[in-house]
Order: sequence, then C-alpha cells, then structure tokens
Amino acid sequence: MVDNERVYVPELLESASLLAPEETATENDITVQDIWDYLAHDEWETALSLLEELGDGRSLPLAFWQKLAEAAEQLGLERSAAWCHWRCAEIRNGAIRADLTLRPAREARRTTPIVGAGVLRPMWDIGQLSPTGERAVSIAALWIENMPTLEPGGHATVRLVPLTPAHWTHVRPGRQITMHEDRTVAGTAVILEVHRPATVPGG
Repeated sequence: MVDNERVYVPELLESASLLAPEETATENDITVQDIWDYLAHDEWETALSLLEELGDGRSLPLAFWQKLAEAAEQLGLERSAAWCHWRCAEIRNGAIRADLTLRPAREARRTTPIVGAGVLRPMWDIGQLSPTGERAVSIAALWIENMPTLEPGGHATVRLVPLTPAHWTHVRPGRQITMHEDRTVAGTAVILEVHRPATVPGG
C-alpha cells in the first residue's frame, strides 16, 4: 500500500504542475521547469512546497489545489493539506483579506490564542440586519497569514472564507467589521481585499 501511495504522489504533483502556465514563477524565480527537476529527483515535499508558492502568486484552477491537497495528505503533511483545502474553499466561496486585532484577554471572553490554520469559524458583524431590524451576523472561517496562532490582544493579517458568500457581496476594502464568538466583540478587522467566488465548472 505504501509503495502504491509513493507512486501516486509524483503523478499528482506532475498533474498539478501541468495546470500552471510555463511562464509562472515564484518570488524567487522558481519556474515550473525547476519544479519538474525536483520531481525527477523524487524531492516531492520540495516540489509540493514550490507548487504551493507558485499558486500563491497567481490565480490557478480549483483542480490545481485539489491535486496538491491530495498529495499533501499522501505525504502526511497536515498543515500543507489544510492550506490546499483552504485555497479550494476560497475559489468556491470567495476570500476576504483583512487586518484583524483581537481584544485583550482582560476585555474579552477569549483568554487563549486562536489557532491559525482555518479551524475557527467565528461570526462576523458585517452590517447586515435581520428581517426584524436586529443585528445579523454571518459565519466565515479564519486563516491567519504567516503565524500559527494569534494571542488575545494580537494583530495579524487574516483570510476569511464566508460560509454564505451572498451575505458578503456588499463588503468592500476599507470597511470595518467585528468578530464574535458570542454576543461580545472578540476583535475588529479592516477589510484589505475582496475576491469573489470563481465560476467552477461542474461545481
């Protein structure tokens, strides 16, 4: 079984690399051709990492991230697999980048750090009202960029994937929204970028 999996990983990575235009390069000018050299030498984890970096620099199709997620799972790379699944969710549901500041522990219910890898699905006040005129909140999963966790009172750039994208169509860069884990405010975020859901064939 292990041998079959080890054969399957390079096939997934090769297939993913074919979905990236040849002229695509990472910030360090690593190209698809360079990644093929790593694959030829069975350096699959390095190839996977570089393909992820390649995908972060431009918009690539859903299938690209699906193949990387499967390869990461085969290799037992949990955070890498989580990131690739997260990128799939961004393509399907849209993505919002924001500057988030959590309230200090002495001012909020939360006293422990937030885990950054897309586990938390807090509620957000984005200015919506219920049919009765009361405040309505919308759920969006949270990924913290470049940090494994965020302490109470901390500040970070985050990515949000809305559970119901239609609730977020009015949100624009510069808007301030609040994060809630209960009725109290857990943090405040300022929107930086808004990316609408992609049209996914067969999705």
